[in-house]
Amino acid sequence: MRLSFLGAAGEVTGSCTLVETDDVRFLVDCGMFQGGPEARQKNMRALNFGFDVRQIDFVLLTHAHIDHSGLLPRLAMLGYRGPIYASPATRDLAEVLLLDSAHLQEEDARRANRHGYTRHEKALPLYTTADARRAIAKITPLPTHRELPLGEVGVTLTPVGHLLGACAVTLRHKRQTLAYSGDVGRRHDLLMPAPE
Repeated sequence: MRLSFLGAAGEVTGSCTLVETDDVRFLVDCGMFQGGPEARQKNMRALNFGFDVRQIDFVLLTHAHIDHSGLLPRLAMLGYRGPIYASPATRDLAEVLLLDSAHLQEEDARRANRHGYTRHEKALPLYTTADARRAIAKITPLPTHRELPLGEVGVTLTPVGHLLGACAVTLRHKRQTLAYSGDVGRRHDLLMPAPE
């Protein structure tokens, strides 16, 4: 497996890793950068991802937080047609968070246009509610604790207690195993089960 870290390298937001084998190309997470003005610039630079999104076979989502899922609507907007796999709870939470994020993107663009503080002729949202709905429609729930073949890669989701539905992703390909933790919760959280 070959890995390219497209986000969350040297910082904690913008989680997005491209994984390639001889037969499949997929992403683990597709998150927005968060923070001040620099984050917006990073999200704008990440708009085209540096590869043809139509050549991605699938996406694996560790959890629904926007820094892990927030660019999925952008991916759909650019023509991604494959599935997005996540735990059932992550699918449900991602629907709420992505629709809210899209609404905020649209509202920010309207405000910039109304008050004239855009460098462009017309400010456009990073993505729209329609883009978010397209991405949400692609999310397919996967069960936890069971290895499932996705192409030539075996994928297992294991709960990590960070957020409802948050899972580590274990990838097996030939003799290689890669565990991708996403974000991990605490052992003695009052509301969430301990990470497995």
